[in-house]
Amino acid sequence: MDAVVRARTAAYICRSCTRRFQLQRRQQRTFASASAAKPDIYDVVCVGGGPAGLSLLTALRSSPVTSHLRIALVEAQDLAKIRSWKLPPDRFSNRCSSLTPSSAQFLDTIGAWDHLKRERVQAYHEMQVWDGVTDARIEFDWAPGTAPSAGTTIAYMTENLNLTSGLLSRLEELGGVSVFDSARVERISFGEETEELDLSEWPVVQLAGGKQLYARLLVGADGANSPVRSFAGIEAKGWDYDRHGVVATLELEGEGWGGDQMKIAYQRFLPTGPVAMLPMPGNYSTLVWSTTPENASLLKSLSAKDFTAMVNAAFRLSPTDLQFMHTQESGQAEEVSWRLEQTPFSRQAVPQTVTGVQEGTIASFPLKMRHADTYIGERVALVGDAAHTIHPLAGQGLNQGQGDVQSLAKTIEYAVSHGQDLGSRMSLEPYLSERYAANHVLLGVCDKLHKVYSVGSGPLVPLRSLGLNAVNALGPLKSFLMNQAAGNGIKVF
Repeated sequence: MDAVVRARTAAYICRSCTRRFQLQRRQQRTFASASAAKPDIYDVVCVGGGPAGLSLLTALRSSPVTSHLRIALVEAQDLAKIRSWKLPPDRFSNRCSSLTPSSAQFLDTIGAWDHLKRERVQAYHEMQVWDGVTDARIEFDWAPGTAPSAGTTIAYMTENLNLTSGLLSRLEELGGVSVFDSARVERISFGEETEELDLSEWPVVQLAGGKQLYARLLVGADGANSPVRSFAGIEAKGWDYDRHGVVATLELEGEGWGGDQMKIAYQRFLPTGPVAMLPMPGNYSTLVWSTTPENASLLKSLSAKDFTAMVNAAFRLSPTDLQFMHTQESGQAEEVSWRLEQTPFSRQAVPQTVTGVQEGTIASFPLKMRHADTYIGERVALVGDAAHTIHPLAGQGLNQGQGDVQSLAKTIEYAVSHGQDLGSRMSLEPYLSERYAANHVLLGVCDKLHKVYSVGSGPLVPLRSLGLNAVNALGPLKSFLMNQAAGNGIKVF
């Protein structure tokens, strides 16, 4: 019996030693693998290398308070194409934006303005806006003594690629940013708790190929269909306008925006949507024409000659004439020429005659209004189109994004300088409170303007014309509105 007990005891001791040895081996392997796969941790990871994302990272790197932060940029496109972007002086890309003086000043503050190709930037100092049904007009021009001290510029027109190329150049000049371009975000998840760190509430951006980036703060600058917003569980509400924006680069007669017309932008409200011509350098202009999907499809199918005729008609002929010509598959040039002979209009009240359109620049995109329920989550912030998309009639989409970036950069600076966790919701609250209401107001104003001017008949038409004429006659009110649009005084974006 004692021999049996001794044998069982020996077997138990042997099994215990074996289990202890195996556990030690497993622990050694676990610690070794944990050490080999040390998390790649960043203070800020920004997904999206458009104007908003590049501006934010440039602002953080150019500030002495935040220049030491570990920062990463994730962009799906090949940034080498943006670095090497260059077009001849007589060629312009069709996606352009207006930068308010406030946005231009911000770009100058972070050192990016001088990196833009300035010969491809065109300032304008006046804007003519009128009702296509009644011809009621408002002239946004600076009266003597009412212009802001910074100058009389309402906005600067530039190609989006010029802006992103300049920002990228400045960011590379500053250095210190880990750039992952041509990189597809495979998924975004939460981290795990390790022996050394608890990263279970930190966002982890996993790239195709297996690379993982842990973010103290994950910034979504990744557009209207933002994966970062989806990861954060933030809903975005809004609607489609059932309108498309047609864009193109136009060539103008003579020397283009020469003389008194050099500094003027034009916008006419039609029942189908506003049409705008905005000056570019030389005798070129950029077109943004909001219209129905059917009209947009027709415009894109026309020959260059007929398309050019339709643009000239959009600023000169009645909505009824335009509606008829949108039903014709071709021959608009002859039709417009005949109708212009029968239609009286003031040449001083319309833009210069369009003589051509640059090949390959006619395109369109659907128009939508979206607004995220919030711009922040725990360790997440949204900027630009990821937070809001707006109707282009006021040209404020890009400027809203720049306003977001200014505010978020300032919020991060405050958190860092006061020893706060820059990714916590509490630290991000000032950004939300500063930007959400202001953006919401502007989104609402542009949405209501679109709806008011989409009405082609009825009692609303004379009322809106009365309003335009009244604003045009009241100098102080008009100056106030211009200061708001230019980003001076009380900012609304």
